[in-house]
Amino acid sequence: MIRTLVCALCLVVVAAVDAAATSRIKDIAILQGSRDNQLIGYGLVVGLQGTGDSLRNAPFTEQSMRSMLDTLGVATAEGRARLKNIAAVMVTANLPAFATSGARIDVTVSSLGDATSLGGGQLVMTPLLGADGQIYAVAQGSVSIAGFSAEGQAETVSQGTPTAGRIAGGAIVEREVPVNFSQEGAFLLQLRNPDFSTAVAVTDAINAHARQAFGAPVAKELDSRTVRLNKPDGMSPARFIAAIENLSVQTDQPARVVLDEKSGTVVIGADVRVSRVAVSHGALTVRITEAPTIIQPAPFSDGVTAVEPSTFIDVDEEGTQIGTIDGVDLQSLVEGLNRLGVQPRDVISILQAIKSAGALNAELVVQ
Repeated sequence: MIRTLVCALCLVVVAAVDAAATSRIKDIAILQGSRDNQLIGYGLVVGLQGTGDSLRNAPFTEQSMRSMLDTLGVATAEGRARLKNIAAVMVTANLPAFATSGARIDVTVSSLGDATSLGGGQLVMTPLLGADGQIYAVAQGSVSIAGFSAEGQAETVSQGTPTAGRIAGGAIVEREVPVNFSQEGAFLLQLRNPDFSTAVAVTDAINAHARQAFGAPVAKELDSRTVRLNKPDGMSPARFIAAIENLSVQTDQPARVVLDEKSGTVVIGADVRVSRVAVSHGALTVRITEAPTIIQPAPFSDGVTAVEPSTFIDVDEEGTQIGTIDGVDLQSLVEGLNRLGVQPRDVISILQAIKSAGALNAELVVQ
């Protein structure tokens, strides 16, 4: 048996956006009160082609099935069922703001038992509850999955996640979330990414437009995330928000490096700077080979056949060189790392070491 411990390739993403990029207010901020609400429910998917829950391992599926049949007036016989065309699922959805009774929303269906696929299944009527325990929507429809699974006696092939799917427009809103939007005189804008410079820029852009359109400023920044808006008299809230949400604002972003060690993804912001440092990089490969030897006892002896372990370990270190990185700007930083010939996953270790040396002038976020 041979095992090779090597680093896999990964992805480096460079956030090479302009530091003075402009965005619409509707893209960088949300209106407080116009938020989504999460819904959840428990239901059954029927009509599966032998890919449902095994009722012996998922007794709650059988209990739910019998309870549903009893509700429909069908008497079920005693004894354990042997069905494989039904699966217990969790149904989740987001109830958007201002959704009225009768509107349709998308739902996500995820297997709860040991079903192998939900393909071709039909979700039966499932109530969706909010955090307050009230029913806000009812879901039902055909489940659409993005993966598949095929299984034989000696091999199984699967792609994607066949145990989770979606139903487009699969839920009908039954209860509205009360919002007194039409009676509001003051609103709060919340930035998606808190930043004092961006909050001030949003306030200045709104007030510059308001002086021309309404004759007086209407916005005031409260903190790094919140901007307060005062609606002019004689104007509906919807028209007021529509008048300012398309204004362009110069956004600012902090210098930040995000490292995802699970997937090997590195995201470097445009304002990241690195002081002049020297970096030594090398790739270490450890190869472990197991070659056990079978030892037979002497003829006519009382000995037994034994296995004598034999292990060979080979260590290979390549690419050990020292280079300098002087990240005056983002392009210089990337070119310096490329000159060292490092793989994307090795960038994670190098950036962590540069941060520990105090040469990385940015926030380092490790996920």
